[in-house]
Amino acid sequence: MSQQVILNANKATSNGVKKLFLYNTLTRKKEEFKPIKKGKVGLYTCGLTVYNFAHIGNLRTYLFEDILKRVLLYNGYKVKHVMNITDVGHLTGDRDMGEDKLEKGAAREGKTAWEIAEFYTKEFKKDLERLNIIEPDIWCKATDHIKEQIELIKKLEKRGYTYKISDGIYFDTSKVKDYNKLSHQPLEKLRAGARVEVNEEKKNPTDFALWKFSPAGEKRQMEWPSPWGVGFPGWHIECSAMSMKYLGEQFDIHCGGVDHINIHHTNEIAQAESATGKKPWVKYWLHGEFLNISGGEKMAKSQGNFLTLENALIKKGINPLVYRFAVLQTHYRKPMEYSEGAIKNAEKGLKHLYNQARELTDTDFYQIGGQVGGTTLHSISPPNKKFKDEFLQAVNDDLNTPQALAVVQKVFKSSLADEEKLGTIIDFDKVFGLNIEKELYNFVKPENIEALINEREKARKERNFKESDRLRKEIEKKGYRVEDTEVGMRFFKK
Repeated sequence: MSQQVILNANKATSNGVKKLFLYNTLTRKKEEFKPIKKGKVGLYTCGLTVYNFAHIGNLRTYLFEDILKRVLLYNGYKVKHVMNITDVGHLTGDRDMGEDKLEKGAAREGKTAWEIAEFYTKEFKKDLERLNIIEPDIWCKATDHIKEQIELIKKLEKRGYTYKISDGIYFDTSKVKDYNKLSHQPLEKLRAGARVEVNEEKKNPTDFALWKFSPAGEKRQMEWPSPWGVGFPGWHIECSAMSMKYLGEQFDIHCGGVDHINIHHTNEIAQAESATGKKPWVKYWLHGEFLNISGGEKMAKSQGNFLTLENALIKKGINPLVYRFAVLQTHYRKPMEYSEGAIKNAEKGLKHLYNQARELTDTDFYQIGGQVGGTTLHSISPPNKKFKDEFLQAVNDDLNTPQALAVVQKVFKSSLADEEKLGTIIDFDKVFGLNIEKELYNFVKPENIEALINEREKARKERNFKESDRLRKEIEKKGYRVEDTEVGMRFFKK
């Protein structure tokens, strides 16, 4: 379901029925959402560092951000969504020490850094599609915006926020008095954390690289000329430069995982607001909590305990939307526990939801005169206003998807007519993104087995029961249950 479909469907229906409240990390409280420009939202979300596959912990963050975007669209806002791809500058130590992750990935796989970036960018986009995550309006790669990053560093240099040491140009955090305003951590605690990666030349432990020099006598795969010497941008500068290019010097919402709060997002704010003269940069900061593997350990590539969508679900024959459904059952600001048992329960839950929706439709199939026949879905009614208001109250309370799912069950158990129940559930799915309408359409119109249906009906008419049984098994392999009736065959999704 595209962004435009959701927007058009809700312009007339929601119209500010319920106020939207979001938890702002910057103020540490829920606030009523009020965009800078009426009816429009600028949204920036930190994308993947493309040196490896996204793990399902990463994907939980992108799912939370997708729910946020869908809720904004459901409320009738026009959203301009920008997401970066980090394909250079993110070192193995988040505070500018260690090896570039892209160079490391290239060495691991015997490819160039450019090939690594291209491959894992495609895989990342494939995962987003599998999870029914709406693509951003603008994808922006760090390597395509070197000019913008250099220009931003020059602004900071002109304003006196930078200094040069042997390995690069650094930002002086001591010149930002409210450097800790996002983290809410005492400066000494931030400095203590920064000392884990020691660089004796830095003026302050929390200072960070804006531009790193290529090592003497070594040619990197990714390097560019700059006013300060040949090298590459630091990790943090890309997000400030690209978000301001596409969303302006002030915009509404910036998102990411909670692990970005103390370093990456704190540094983004420091450099962005210093470059623009302390103008408030982003109004609302939203962060998603970790996905923990069973036992409470954070899932991370550095710890070698990460699972991908491919090996955790797809290779096991599990619909990727099962993971989306599992994520919806935990609030985005609460840690989520992952286990195979939890995924199995989510799979049962999603199948049950689909079956509940099917019960609201006429879905018998039969064969008439060699053609696939059967009834179609009921006409889809507009959503019930009472339940829509209740649903809005849930999702507009800081994206409370567990509560919103509870409203779905209330609809199923209500005394509404089937077509009104169906219309209401399909309307809610604009936020959930579980493809309920598509699932029903596929159920009612099983085009992938049409040839088998025709062959089997021909075999039955010719009383070739051996061939008929063989074709039944073929149809069942495609995921359908077959029933023979007086009027023909009926097919049901398993």
